[in-house]
Amino acid sequence: MAQLKDILYKVTINSVVGSTSVPVNAIDFDSRNIVQDDVFVAIKGTITDGHQYIDLAVENGAVAIICEALPDTLHNGITYIEVESASRALAFMAANFYDNPSQNLKLIGVTGTNGKTTVATLLYHLFKKAGFKVGLLSTVKVMVDTQEYPATHTTPDSLTINKYLSLMSVAGVEFCFMEVSSHGIHQNRTEGLHFEGGIFTNLSHDHLDYHSTFAEYRDVKKSFFDNLSKDAFALVNIDDRNGLVMLQNTKAKKYTYALKTYADYKAHILENQFTGLLLKINENEVWTRLIGNFNAYNILAIYAAADVLGLEKVENLRLISELESVSGRFQYLISEDKITAIIDYAHTPDALQNVLETINSIRTKNEELITVVGCGGDRDKTKRPKMGHIASALSTKVIFTSDNPRSEVPEKIIEDIEKGVEPQNYKKTVSIADRRQAIKTACQMAQPNDIILIAGKGHETYQEVKGVKSDFDDYKIVKEFLKQLGK
Repeated sequence: MAQLKDILYKVTINSVVGSTSVPVNAIDFDSRNIVQDDVFVAIKGTITDGHQYIDLAVENGAVAIICEALPDTLHNGITYIEVESASRALAFMAANFYDNPSQNLKLIGVTGTNGKTTVATLLYHLFKKAGFKVGLLSTVKVMVDTQEYPATHTTPDSLTINKYLSLMSVAGVEFCFMEVSSHGIHQNRTEGLHFEGGIFTNLSHDHLDYHSTFAEYRDVKKSFFDNLSKDAFALVNIDDRNGLVMLQNTKAKKYTYALKTYADYKAHILENQFTGLLLKINENEVWTRLIGNFNAYNILAIYAAADVLGLEKVENLRLISELESVSGRFQYLISEDKITAIIDYAHTPDALQNVLETINSIRTKNEELITVVGCGGDRDKTKRPKMGHIASALSTKVIFTSDNPRSEVPEKIIEDIEKGVEPQNYKKTVSIADRRQAIKTACQMAQPNDIILIAGKGHETYQEVKGVKSDFDDYKIVKEFLKQLGK
């Protein structure tokens, strides 16, 4: 068992009541999970305040309480530690409890609005193919070399992160690629971790339900790069105007990538088809099965990161040519009638525009582009009309539907989306709140050679309505309807 005093290393402490020379069984921030000799960390969350559950944690056997404000009643034999920030304290304690596993491997964080999952996942596959033991912490799943675990958040809580990093360390993992979300950075979940490098993909409209302004959202991302050490690297997309902002105060070694401007890693798109991309990266041509301009950026980021991490150039290009698209990221199937159905996670205005512009740049314009799209409930409402505007402007037909309505009324969300549709595009749109029926209708509308885009949920295999998650997989559903309809 660890000693409390040992796991408090680097924690900013305001006051201590009781002894820190006590053995600790485990740490938790959920009072319901506390058992004998555990430490309870009282965190002020967005919904509940852990300070309300201190007495319950003590009843359940907590040996120590970490809090930002000492409770009125102090129990004998319990150690109370008042800290500056409970979430930061949890992060450092988690790292110490698991013997700082991030120092035993090369941890690379990928941050940005779009592309995080693709870049992190494909780097995992690239290094796996190159013969390394690799880890992945992503929105879709967690991989400890070949062992798969389900993911719950883009960036898990600091206890979960360190638990998986510890498993990776024991398994002999050399590289771990991790999605780093703005929520995760803001809530201190990445504190206490040693990053070998950071990758910035892009920044666009998202999470303004959580961050009050775009500047705040940008600065939270920037803080990740500010905290990288001088031994780390920072790799940023400078076609995005925020790329150079990320480098302003970092001590890390700086690298840039771009398609449009001069950069350390430069790419040109030579061919862009539904079967893939032909790219020229720093004078070398490579064919990749991924599709579209946005994936050209993803591939370039992957190539650059692998190069910085020491992978041999020819090997790097060869392995990139073998990579396949990530589940729910421009994932497509072609029916017997040559109807192309594309499933993509695009749930921000920028991501939706990227996907639609990519499809339009490839298609012949003799076919219809039917888009099925919605917006999530209990999330940033300001992006809804923007999504409606983009979908209706760049598609030939649009079906507005539900995404994950959560606690909101689906029809109200759709009304918000419809506000962005310009008068000349009204006739293109129809609204069907039931997502399954919306997908079926798109399949019924589609003629041979037409294209159906189902946007917003991507890899997700559920739909959340009124707090209940039901099985729902866009890819399986569209495949099933096209087959049923004999298309």
